Amino acid sequence: MRTPRLEIEYCTQCRWLLRAAWTAQELLTTFQKELGEVALMPGTGGVFEIHLDGELLWSRKEQGGFPELPELKRLVRDRIAPGRSLGHTDNAGTSA
Repeated sequence: MRTPRLEIEYCTQCRWLLRAAWTAQELLTTFQKELGEVALMPGTGGVFEIHLDGELLWSRKEQGGFPELPELKRLVRDRIAPGRSLGHTDNAGTSA
């Protein structure tokens, strides 16, 4: 197993595979040198959770929805590449 390992568990009943795959693609594109592996894990019951090396980063049930990509990228960055600039993503959602 390569580390860090990011896991995206998605609900097959809800047909969230495309959302999970898109999220994985975006994270792999942003963190192509830092991430060792991204796994898509089928689940049921409305699950959409993202774990990084076993740590829960996002839970649709706990947070009440899906993650906004800039926020998710910051969560991942803060754990695997602290101090790295995410360019325009760092400025998304902030007011000047």
